[in-house]
Amino acid sequence: MWQKLKVKMLWVFLLLLVICMNFEDNVATCTNSENTHKHIITVYLAGDSTVSDYSSSLAPRAGWGQVLNRFFDEKIVVKNEASSGRSSKSFIDEGRLKSILDQIEKGDYLFIQFGHNDEKKEDPTRYTEPYSTYKSYLKQYIDGARAKQAIPVLVTPVERRRFSEKGRARDTHGEYPAAMKELGMEENVPVIDLTAKSKALFQELGPERTKDVFFWLDAEENKNYPNGVHDNTHFQEAGAEKTASLVLEGIEESMLVPLRNHILK
Repeated sequence: MWQKLKVKMLWVFLLLLVICMNFEDNVATCTNSENTHKHIITVYLAGDSTVSDYSSSLAPRAGWGQVLNRFFDEKIVVKNEASSGRSSKSFIDEGRLKSILDQIEKGDYLFIQFGHNDEKKEDPTRYTEPYSTYKSYLKQYIDGARAKQAIPVLVTPVERRRFSEKGRARDTHGEYPAAMKELGMEENVPVIDLTAKSKALFQELGPERTKDVFFWLDAEENKNYPNGVHDNTHFQEAGAEKTASLVLEGIEESMLVPLRNHILK
């Protein structure tokens, strides 16, 4: 009697063991599949011409978003949705934010840099007032990202190349950077102060060396620009990389985990 009971108990134990092993295998398979998907993080960029991509026919002109992917490992995908001439308002009005929000997923990032075109008072399709409409439009990016469980990051507008007669780098964005930082505090959103970082860099480089950052070319220096170009707003590729490196500094300083863990050393 006792022997038969021991045999039955052994069979029950073996059956339970097989069931548990199969259950763990299934859980592991599901978990691995889910983790493989989650390990790919997409960084979406919303911004203007200082961020956007440019075709080879416009090289060496480049936005910092065009080169940002070079600083990350293979687990990070950068989707640069920035577009020349857009403000925080016109980007939304044209449906560009909606396009991002239709794609963005939980754990992705949305980096938001506007200001250059928000300043254009003469154009009501783009102009925003720093402490009212500018903040209210930016908040739509924040709310939209959070609704999709993505992570919004505000980036104050990169400075233009402008110096005083004494060679001091000047502020070129008025109250827009301060308004963005105020919104970041109100909404508990990380803010990368690219305005301050770029001004400090340009001050360090000075009026002449910043020409290598911005889109300055002599006549016949590049086949795409036979007459040369003197552009104090946009970057050539080396300048885009320098600006992107400042954004990376901000990612590190803001402790944006897990994104900062994938920065190439």
